[in-house]
Amino acid sequence: MRASSLFSRTTSDTLSLDDVSAGSSAEYPDRVSVMEGRLQLQENEITLLKSSLADALRRLRLHDQLIPLLKQQLIAVNPAAARVLNQVFCSDGFSSSRKLSSSSALDGTHHPATSQVGNNIEGENGHYGDNGSLAPMCKAPTYDRATQTELTPLGQDQGLDGVPLALTSDIQSLSLEDALPKGISLTEGSQAKLHRIQGLEEDDEEVEKEKDLSRTSSVEEPIHPTTIRSLQREDLQDPNGSTESLSSARQTPISGSPVPPKDLPPSPRSGPLSTILEGQNKPLVRRNSEKLAKDPQEKTKKRLDKKAASSANLLTRSPSLESRTKDLIASAGSPGSRRGTQGQSIKMFIRGRPITMYVPSNIQNYDDLRMEPPVEKLELDWVYGYRGRDCRANLYLLASGEAVYFIACVVVLYHINNRTQRHYSKHTDCVRCLTIHPDKVRVASGQTAGVDKDGKPLQPYVHIWDSSTLITLQQIGLGTFERGVGSVAFSFADSGAFLCVIDDSNEHMLSVWDCAKGTKHAEVKSTNEAVFTVEFNPNDSTNIITCGKSHVYFWTLSAGSLTKKQGIFGKYKKPKFIQCFVFSLTGDVLTGDSEGNILTWGKSPGDVKTLGKGAKETFQIMRQTRAHDGSVFTLCMLQGGALLSGGGKDRKIIRWSADLAPERECEIPEKFGAVRCIADVDGEELLVGTTRNAILRGTFSDGFVAIVQGHVDEMWGLATHPSQDVFLTCGHDRQVCVWNTEEHKLDWCTTLEEYGLCADFCPNGAVVSVGLSTGRWLVLDLQTKDIVSDYTDGNEQLSVMRYSTDGSFLAVGSHDNFIYIYNVTESGRRYSRYGKCNGHSSFITHLDWSKDGKYIMSNSGDYEILYWDIAGGCKLLRNRYESKDREWASYTCVLGFHVMGVWLEGSDGTDINALCRSHNERMVAVADDFCKVHLFQYPCPKPKAPNHSYEGHGSHVTNVRFTHCDSHVLSMGGKDTCILQWRVKRGGTGDSGGDRLHSSSSTSTSSPEP
Repeated sequence: MRASSLFSRTTSDTLSLDDVSAGSSAEYPDRVSVMEGRLQLQENEITLLKSSLADALRRLRLHDQLIPLLKQQLIAVNPAAARVLNQVFCSDGFSSSRKLSSSSALDGTHHPATSQVGNNIEGENGHYGDNGSLAPMCKAPTYDRATQTELTPLGQDQGLDGVPLALTSDIQSLSLEDALPKGISLTEGSQAKLHRIQGLEEDDEEVEKEKDLSRTSSVEEPIHPTTIRSLQREDLQDPNGSTESLSSARQTPISGSPVPPKDLPPSPRSGPLSTILEGQNKPLVRRNSEKLAKDPQEKTKKRLDKKAASSANLLTRSPSLESRTKDLIASAGSPGSRRGTQGQSIKMFIRGRPITMYVPSNIQNYDDLRMEPPVEKLELDWVYGYRGRDCRANLYLLASGEAVYFIACVVVLYHINNRTQRHYSKHTDCVRCLTIHPDKVRVASGQTAGVDKDGKPLQPYVHIWDSSTLITLQQIGLGTFERGVGSVAFSFADSGAFLCVIDDSNEHMLSVWDCAKGTKHAEVKSTNEAVFTVEFNPNDSTNIITCGKSHVYFWTLSAGSLTKKQGIFGKYKKPKFIQCFVFSLTGDVLTGDSEGNILTWGKSPGDVKTLGKGAKETFQIMRQTRAHDGSVFTLCMLQGGALLSGGGKDRKIIRWSADLAPERECEIPEKFGAVRCIADVDGEELLVGTTRNAILRGTFSDGFVAIVQGHVDEMWGLATHPSQDVFLTCGHDRQVCVWNTEEHKLDWCTTLEEYGLCADFCPNGAVVSVGLSTGRWLVLDLQTKDIVSDYTDGNEQLSVMRYSTDGSFLAVGSHDNFIYIYNVTESGRRYSRYGKCNGHSSFITHLDWSKDGKYIMSNSGDYEILYWDIAGGCKLLRNRYESKDREWASYTCVLGFHVMGVWLEGSDGTDINALCRSHNERMVAVADDFCKVHLFQYPCPKPKAPNHSYEGHGSHVTNVRFTHCDSHVLSMGGKDTCILQWRVKRGGTGDSGGDRLHSSSSTSTSSPEP
């Protein structure tokens, strides 16, 4: 997130040695961080590979455990069937053929697989023998090419046609009748089932859902016993005389094992026999029988292909983490689930973590979906707030009757009589300073540097623009200023021909620019101390004054160079800060300082007695006037020569006569803070900017009322009324504010004991719930502003409050990883604990209710999507596939299939702070970490979906909401304390959101000016 340092002024005294060394070696930390990132990615990949290999070995071990069970059950039922099975095991080499070394298989050495059956195999006489005394139960093949023979099944000698169970494509539940020789049936009491071992079923949900539904085919024929014997012989012997018993045993699929990737070519052995399901007695069928007549060389090649597919299957379970962290990869998942359902799943990766999302049933082909930007667009309608907390001299009155001020990246022109707003929004980062031209039409505004989404610094500059047309006339100093522009001032004596600029670098460079040409006229290092303001002498454009921490400098511009003289305090106490200054009608300079004094400065002839002949004139204090308790924050000269001063600690505005005699005074209400700046309206009426981000209008006799108000600290909570043009905000300033979107004003505000982080209106619109930072949450009555309920859940901050559609439940998401569910009665005024959702492994970030009010979808800080059955007792739905078609009353979860396309390439999981679907389900507004608001069509399930992007915020956008009728979008900045209200401009009628998925795509992203 964007650091709060963007809003602080650099006040370091000098460049330390550490700063120099850090700057000269800035590239080395970058390299180290890159190497550390790559090392971590490789470690993560190795971990996944180890996990995959361990899982494969576990499956092989379980497969080995299955074989004795099968043999024992067959022996108990029919010894003849057991001999058939033993013959198959002997030929395939299940016991000791696994112990063959890979090197011997590669160098062409062949190992006979005779008499290699497991311990305790029953012979024909009914006795058991060990491996040392066990008689051969099958004829061993010879491997000489000239005298090659094949294994002869014992059942074949007896005229029996047995089916080798090891060749079936999947072992789920085997009926003994499928394995017995032809003509032999079982009695009712001996129809035992061969069930799967329990351990094979205990796997994670994603792996268990992968079955071999891809083995289906439209070509099916009955398989005769002779065909089975021929298949058996082909599997045991290749044209070159080498046995394939080892590979056939290892490649036999087991239920629950990974399915080969979808894009791999199917092997002829991937499913020659149908899966034998539990409780089914039907003839075996052969799929794609025309492929069985291939020549032996092609069969050998396809057997090798199957080996490669098996290896690729293991590796596809742990793809490269480095590519997954850089791209959001959507890959089609298993075509089925363990419960027999069919459908697609999409996986996206955030910081290496896979997130599986299931495609709804109404989408037939995900790959054919095409995305377009929405036909609707946004237009900046209103800006709530004012930046008076840490900026000075930023409120002026234009000739048009508009007050001009700024907040975030927007310069606001507010007509104080018509109560309308216009906006200059060409700045790319936070505006820091402002001044008006002597013609009171042109405006100069400077911005901070800021950083882009990759952390690279942006270049600050000054815009000179026309306030009547909002057209930019000049762009001053692009690439010249460092960190930001701190102060700007037009010259007056020559009708604004020059502009003076002080940047925020360590040396606070002072530069003078030709406004007509946009060229630099002079530049000099100012001071290492903080500089608060700069002004030209209104009677002489060659004289410039700056003030700040412990200094007042008097500059002289001559022949393209600047020279300075420092103000001498002499016998007067030197204040810590010189906050402001103005020029009197007599040409004297009046300064206000942190000691509460107004100092009058004048020229004095050189002290010849002390400094000798040639001593130059100096600027010294002529008079000191006690004005305020605490700092004097602002001075304003009126047309008749009277002076206005605004105090900090005492919050007073005092009117002084021309000879600095106090005439009138008034005090600003404490809730508005101290006086930051004053603008004269008509000599009697004033505009006052305050340190709590408010603008007041009034007179000494009638008092002052707020015409602009805003928050003073970071905001996170935002909720819109379900039926009225009202919304609520809360933040770290402990203020809960209710605003009116039609009248563009603050309806009411209250202060809480802790700061609020989330809120939601009850569906009846009578009350609103606010979640606080301590686990406490309150219910406020909108009419009386009273607290009607007060509860606490846990001791960590709350992150989301959400009512169900009918208002009968309230869900409270907390940073303690729980979702608390409450029954709501008495029109939202009474609450009782219903249950608690326990299953997330990180803090709750977002949640939404289903339209029927029975289910919840939730996101957490570790990018997890979970679904909950609230009506069934707050149970976690472990099969997320069942929720793919569920309809949601709201959509604020940032992770989900329908909003997957809002994530940009390379996102790290925290880049999107909030989103909101419109009530008509056609749009989704997104608040990101890079000061932008985006508008997507809904749904947008494909990565890199086109959208409209809008600037205006100067900090991370923390929340976004649609109003109840989708006429406006509201967005909140974090540190910029700004609320932007966007008007939704209808671009024409279109199809419903579901139909628009199939419209043509647009590759360009629109970024219109707000």
